[in-house]
Amino acid sequence: MVEGKSLASSCSGLAILAFAALTGLIGCSGGAKSSSPEASSKPASSESAGAEASASDTPAADDAPVVLGDLITPFDTPATLAEAEEGVEWEESPVIDTLELLREQKKSEPAQVSVEDALAMKNDSDEANKKILSALSVLAPEDGSGVNYAAVLNRTIQQDVSSLNPLLASSVAEAEVAGMLAFGMFTFDWNFNPCASADTVASWQTSKDRMLDKVVLRDDLTWSDGKPITAYDVEFSYKLIMTSQVPVLAQRQGTDQLAMVKAYDDHTLIYFHKKPLAINVWNLNFYVVPKHLYEKSFAEDPTLRNSPYHVKLEKKPISGGPYEIESRQRGSEVLLKRRESYYTHDGKPVREKPYFAKIRHRVIEDTNTQLLALKASDVDEALLGAEQWLTQTDSDDFYKVNTKARGAEWTFFYIGWNLKSPLFEDLRVRQAMAYAMNYDEMVNDLCYGLYPQCWGIYHPDAWMFPKDPAPLYKQDLDKAEDLLDEAGWADSDYDGVRDKEINGEIVPFEFTLMVSNKPDRIAICNLFRECLDSIGIRCNIASLEAAVFQERVQDKNFVAEYSGWGAGADPYTNKNIFGTGEGRNYGSYSNPEVDRLFDEGEVEFDREKRAEIYGKIHKLIFADQPYLFLHTRSSFYGFNKRLRGYRFSPRGPFSYGPGLGSVWVPADN
Repeated sequence: MVEGKSLASSCSGLAILAFAALTGLIGCSGGAKSSSPEASSKPASSESAGAEASASDTPAADDAPVVLGDLITPFDTPATLAEAEEGVEWEESPVIDTLELLREQKKSEPAQVSVEDALAMKNDSDEANKKILSALSVLAPEDGSGVNYAAVLNRTIQQDVSSLNPLLASSVAEAEVAGMLAFGMFTFDWNFNPCASADTVASWQTSKDRMLDKVVLRDDLTWSDGKPITAYDVEFSYKLIMTSQVPVLAQRQGTDQLAMVKAYDDHTLIYFHKKPLAINVWNLNFYVVPKHLYEKSFAEDPTLRNSPYHVKLEKKPISGGPYEIESRQRGSEVLLKRRESYYTHDGKPVREKPYFAKIRHRVIEDTNTQLLALKASDVDEALLGAEQWLTQTDSDDFYKVNTKARGAEWTFFYIGWNLKSPLFEDLRVRQAMAYAMNYDEMVNDLCYGLYPQCWGIYHPDAWMFPKDPAPLYKQDLDKAEDLLDEAGWADSDYDGVRDKEINGEIVPFEFTLMVSNKPDRIAICNLFRECLDSIGIRCNIASLEAAVFQERVQDKNFVAEYSGWGAGADPYTNKNIFGTGEGRNYGSYSNPEVDRLFDEGEVEFDREKRAEIYGKIHKLIFADQPYLFLHTRSSFYGFNKRLRGYRFSPRGPFSYGPGLGSVWVPADN
């Protein structure tokens, strides 16, 4: 997500982190990268952000020499810009100030009530929600008059950050912080339309044959140490990402589809693609680090974090984004301060001044504690659970300093099966799991009627959702038992638990379901456990801390896991989750037809034809049930009444351009 107009470039690298947001790591499902976590094009997960790996991610032996860009396939790179452009027909690609784009959009969206009336309302109906959003989404005046530029924004993150190097970001928390510090060139708007950021890019052209992209950087860009940001930083960062011993798996997805990135002078870059794909635009997006800081140190310490030199950089990282580190208290908070050298150059303003003097990220893992902090004005915004929305934020005490709002979000939750386990390799067993679940109780009681049952990997509001989806599963315990009987699971010893002979041994149908340590998720898992108990299956629930959960999922050290994915900016991003052998395919799902269709979707440029392709993928995966699809979740947020300028998208209120960059505080607050 890019934060704001001046923050728009910060949306570039996180699209990548795909598996972490819903639990506290990054929260959307995978796709392209953006310079900020929010604008990342990839899906984010609810439990672990960005664990993206592929065969090319396997690190070399520890004693092997570190070779910059050793994962790059040999490519005959043109030596000069003139050679690279010879015979090329260029087409202009969009370079956009997403905050200005939002200003234009707001002209056609008049407020339905005054700000004063909106702040006095309770959000107890769809009509009230529309009125509140129409008024409080008001943007700051273009000249900055009436903005409290001294304001401090207090946010929450659900786990501590392990690294402040944007290339190493692998969780939602790290993505949110890195997005404010990192330099990036690409983002996308609230409708997932990709663009280059006008804050950092002077021009962007794409070759007519879709094999080249030419980007010219602005000449007023500097790192926080005063060194200029150049095209050579971008080329170096690409090669660093494509170095096998550098552990930047989340950044490598998509970047590995580039044939080469070449800087021809301080400002001019050409991205060479391997193939003319519809998804090439998303592959341009990766985080950029300063070449002058890492070019001599990465070979000695390819982890980028263990040597004394890299430890020093971790404590005081050099920023290319709108903010820089002021202080960090491990396990408690990360405090950022506005970087003057970002929005000024040679003493003159060149970009809009970021609206907040400081942004504090407070580490609060427990959602109930987050809500208490919101009520106490210790934080300014918080994601609300269903119960919190309905029963804990309707009092005068809450509305004294806060309001709340909601919007559509393409996030879904599921129970993922390890298909290498003999328990779940049989489709009939997975279908039995789907028939066993009590969806009505889950949706109406545990989710308070706010989270609809999930229909598969794409949201019903999305353009790629199939026109003829399969019917939703409904609980049918008789059908579940029949399927288990067909699959050979019967209670042969009459102990109440089904069993089956596997490799000469009688194996009981008993397994552990991992879930992050969150009460609402544990409650759904317990409901499922009770459903399975009634058909002779023993399910044990293991609630884990987010970091432990993330590690075990990434290591494929599980039989079943409860998690979630947010929306990628493009449907192809799900290839990394469901493609055979792909990096975030933690359950080892494989369907050759799904693989073929993902490949077909990458080369199809017609939107309607792409929708048909991805609709087929959706139906095939739903039929195969590698996941027990549970429910979708919309955005439900509490906001301090002093905030203005927030807007919802299928990625929530912040994970797009301008995202957080449009949020501000009036001078009279």
